[in-house]
Parts: sequence; C-alpha cells; structure tokens
Amino acid sequence: MIKVIIVEDDPMVAEFNKRYLQKVVGYQLINSFKTVEDALPFIETHDVDLILLDIYMPGKNGWELLSQIRMADKNVDVMIISAARDKESIKKGLRLGAVDYLIKPFEFERFQRALTSYREENSFINQHHDFHQKDLDNNVFRKGHHGSGEAIELPKGLTKPTLKKVIKTIEASNKASFTTDMLAEETGISRVSVRKYLAYLLELGMVEETMNYHTVGRPSVIYHVTAINFAICEK
Repeated sequence: MIKVIIVEDDPMVAEFNKRYLQKVVGYQLINSFKTVEDALPFIETHDVDLILLDIYMPGKNGWELLSQIRMADKNVDVMIISAARDKESIKKGLRLGAVDYLIKPFEFERFQRALTSYREENSFINQHHDFHQKDLDNNVFRKGHHGSGEAIELPKGLTKPTLKKVIKTIEASNKASFTTDMLAEETGISRVSVRKYLAYLLELGMVEETMNYHTVGRPSVIYHVTAINFAICEK
C-alpha cells in the first residue's frame, strides 16, 4: 500500500481529498495536517510515500515543505493540490519535483488518473532493478507507444467500450482482489467474455492471478489489482 498524508488547511477540502483517496485502490491515508509545521515532524519520523500538498496555508507554505524535504533528500513524493494556477507556481512545482499538479477545483476522475498513474509508475519501478529506455518511455515518461497518442490495437474479440467498463468496475469496486464471477455479476458481462478481458489485463501486467485451493471442487482463480491504467481506453 502507498502511504499518504494530506497537508491542507481547509477542513472541507481535506475531507474531500480523504474521501477521494479512499476510492482508489492501493492507497492508505496515514495522517492529515492543517499546517506545514505539524506535518514536518511526522515526515521526519514516519515512512511516507506520497504527500497531497496544498501551497498557500497559514505559517509556512507548501513551497517551504517541498523545499525542505528535497534538501533533506527524503524518499517521499509530492502531489500538489492548489488553487494557484499562475505560470510561476506551475514552473516552481515542476522544478521542485512534484509528481503532479492538480488545480482546485478538480473532478474526481482527474484525481483518480493522477493516483492511478503514480501507482503504476511506482509499481513498475519497484518491480525492476535494471531498465531499458523503451521500458521507461512506456511506463514512466509516457513517450512510448501507449503514451504517444497512437491508437492501440486490442486482441481480436475485445472492444474498447467493454474494456473501459471492465476497468472502471474494477476500480470502482475498491477491491484489491476479485474473481471472474464477481466481476461478471458487477459488469453484467458473461463470465466467458470477462475472462478474455482479464487475460488481456494479465498480459499488460495490470492484474495478476493466484489459485485458491480452499474451495470445494475445482480450485478458483483469484485476481489481484496491480496497476490499472485508464489511458489504454482513451487512445
């Protein structure tokens, strides 16, 4: 699980971010802070993977927190969520290494895409020790085939609308694992068809499967979400 803290002085916005975060698979909110001063000691003493950071707050602002964790070489990423939309703020966020920049107010789908992309990249990097340029382009910097704007070709018998429905259902269910029967029931798609789409997601590395031998009769297949990517449905 990716461990997250929220640094946001507006209680309503912090609550929205918390609820949104709970809808995305693979994330765990471990704390929330209203000020940079309260957040910094926690970051120093706890393992934090990602900070959802507002910029303008009473006392120290988000830039100061971001600068301090960069100077301290902390192994933590920052996703900026701010109403600041001026050129200087965007450029500063990029220079300081923000993994994404969400401008308030934003839709849940944009938030979901940001966290999904981050989770995919994080999972990909953690699963490898040695990289080729093509791997980085396709999975991190999005310069390869799936990120270039070219249309992807699905295996024969699969369609993008149905693939999108399968992926959205998996994400919306907020379950880390599921079976073919569960997914077929929630999508209204036949089990045979669902298995074809899951086979494709397996091939892409977005899900993985294990065998459950504790069922009566034939062992059942359990699928586990690894890195669902909505972008493959948009090309």
